[in-house]
Amino acid sequence: MTAEQPVLPAAYPEPLWTQAATLLRTRIADGELRPGARLPPERDLCQQLSISRVTLRKALSALVEEGVLRSAHGRGWYVTAPSAPRGDWPNTLESFSETARRMGLAPTSEVLRGAAAPATFDEAEMFQIAPGTPLFHLERVRRLDGVPIAVDESLLPADVADGFELVDFTTASLYEIVTDRGFQLAQADTTIEARPATAAVAEHLGVPEATPILQMRQVVRDRAGRPLLSSTIRYAGDRYRLRTSFTRNAGEQT
Repeated sequence: MTAEQPVLPAAYPEPLWTQAATLLRTRIADGELRPGARLPPERDLCQQLSISRVTLRKALSALVEEGVLRSAHGRGWYVTAPSAPRGDWPNTLESFSETARRMGLAPTSEVLRGAAAPATFDEAEMFQIAPGTPLFHLERVRRLDGVPIAVDESLLPADVADGFELVDFTTASLYEIVTDRGFQLAQADTTIEARPATAAVAEHLGVPEATPILQMRQVVRDRAGRPLLSSTIRYAGDRYRLRTSFTRNAGEQT
C-alpha cells in the first residue's frame, strides 16, 4: 500500500486511530493475522496505513486493552489467542477432559509423541523401578474448543500403558483409559510454578517465547501409594486458573 492510496481516509468522521484499530481487528478476525503471529514492524504499519507512529500506538494500545493484541517489550506486538471461557478449575483430582466437559467445552489433543523409552535414573527413582525399565511417553497439545491451553507430557509404567501405541489420544482421555483398566487414581502430589515458555512450548501455545506460563508437575498414585503416572503440564498463563480453599484447625491462635 502506498501513500498515494491511503488505507484510512482522513475525511472519515472517526479518528484515524479508531479506523486503524478497526482495520487491524478485521484482519485478525478474517484470519489474515493469526493467533500468535507478530504484527509487521511499526514503521511498516505506519507506511501501510499512512498514519503517524503516535496514531498507530494509540490504536495498538486500544487493541491491547481489548485483549486482541499483546505487547512483548522489545519484540513487537502479537495477536493473542482467543481465550476459552473462564471457569473455576477444580481442587480435586480431575482429568483435563473431565474438567472441560464440566465447563461445557470440547477437549481435543494434538499428539506430539506416543512411544516407550528406557527410564532415566530420575524417572526410575520417581516410579520406584530399575533404570532402563520401559516407560510410555505421551506428549500432547491440549485444546478447549480448539484453543491451545497447555502442553502435556505424561509418563506411565509399561504395564499401565500396555497397548497405548494403538490408542487415539487426540480425543481419548488418559485418566479414563487407565481407570477402565482397573487402576485407581487416588492422590496426586502437585507442584505449580511460573516458568518462561521455551521456543517449542511458545509455538504450540501461540505465545511469544519467554512468556510466563504456569508449569504444573504431578505424580499420581493409587491407594497403596504406587506411582501410576507423572505429568508435566505447561499452561498458557492467561488461559488457566486454579481455585482452591484453605481451612484452619480449631484452636489455632494468631
